[in-house]
Amino acid sequence: MKAWHIADTQNHRLEYGIPVENNSETNNKFNIAHNKSLATLSPINEIKNTKTEILLKPITTKTNKLFIGIYFKFNETINNKIIQLNNIKYSNSNKCWYLPCNKIAYHNLSNAIATIADTAQLNTTKLSAYLKSIKAKKNNNPQPNQTNITIYDKIFAISAHNLQILVRTEEHLKLKAYSPSTIRTYKNEIASFLQTLKNHKANTLTSEDLRRYIHYCITKLNLSENTVHSRLNALKYMYEQVLGHQKFFVEIPRPKKHLQLPKVLGEQELRRLFNAPKNLKHKAILFIAYSAGLRVSEVINLRLQDIDRERKQIFIYCSKGKKDRYVMLSPLVLDVLEQYYKLSYNKPTNYLFEGIEKGQPYSIRSAQQIFNDAKRSAGIIKTLSFHSLRHSFATHLLEKGVDVIFIKDILGHFNIKTTERYLHVRRETLINIPSPIDELYNYK
Repeated sequence: MKAWHIADTQNHRLEYGIPVENNSETNNKFNIAHNKSLATLSPINEIKNTKTEILLKPITTKTNKLFIGIYFKFNETINNKIIQLNNIKYSNSNKCWYLPCNKIAYHNLSNAIATIADTAQLNTTKLSAYLKSIKAKKNNNPQPNQTNITIYDKIFAISAHNLQILVRTEEHLKLKAYSPSTIRTYKNEIASFLQTLKNHKANTLTSEDLRRYIHYCITKLNLSENTVHSRLNALKYMYEQVLGHQKFFVEIPRPKKHLQLPKVLGEQELRRLFNAPKNLKHKAILFIAYSAGLRVSEVINLRLQDIDRERKQIFIYCSKGKKDRYVMLSPLVLDVLEQYYKLSYNKPTNYLFEGIEKGQPYSIRSAQQIFNDAKRSAGIIKTLSFHSLRHSFATHLLEKGVDVIFIKDILGHFNIKTTERYLHVRRETLINIPSPIDELYNYK
């Protein structure tokens, strides 16, 4: 039996207020001790206060899904119990472990903590209060019976008829195997449109009604050209692919897009950027992104098996547009990767760069944060993002005389026009053309 214990002596009985049998004198002393304040029992109180409190709080993700956030002062025993739970994940933004907000997940957590009850205790005050408030709102505002409609209605306030169209569109996109990113974008754009309609049925609108809506987006909502194009694409898909209105958008003009040139890093800036991270894993992420012109999603989804040491190639599996491709593997980067793997305490088992959860990829947000931290440490004040490494790779290849067709294939572009943007930012194009003011003052 696991318990605190002390020797059963007369002095200890008096100290903790326990009667002594057949001893009137000592029992009188017991009565005095029994009337003392609870402060005299401080050893017992100290034992109770050694438990670590585990606070459960509601947290939501970008997709508005509800989770149970698990907060506690670090304790190895508690941490080891929690990481064994099913569906457990770590949130870098919330700095906590979290589980799906459902009865099964809660009971699993509760049962796990019960096995270490002498070490930890759950505090469910905030979680219970939040769930009670949600239940009260549902009772005051009953929702339609359909599960999908309940979810969307809570987020978007769309009429029941139009919600059915939104659900059908999402199903259609999934059947055609569109990427999660495209589905999310189309869903958000269509939801904004249906929210504006209120009780007007979307399938009764004419092409002229939609033309007026796009004009409203530009003049009243002040949406950018790129956002208007995105909304037009989503609505075109909904009306033509789902509702069957053919050639519905022929008469609606599209705004001219702003030609945005890529922002690139100079060679000296890149050297400072790569020298900034002290963590070898962080350094490897930046090196491999620039060395092969990879997108951030491609970097974090690299698997160990994708690194071909013999052929000096990296296999990019199912990238943007669901295309596979090969890119070069620099000998320098291979050396960095081998050092990273060799010195890793928790060696990756599946993905090249794994997060806190073993076997799962590093998060995009964490990779972007690595770039931002390195940029700040390197003293680079340009407005740049992780994707600027890809832009810099393409631009530097062009400046070294590599044909734009080869660069297109390396980057995995569908259209050569996308790659030709880098022709506008080549340094040689500008540096070899003297400014008229230099000629005027004979300045060289």
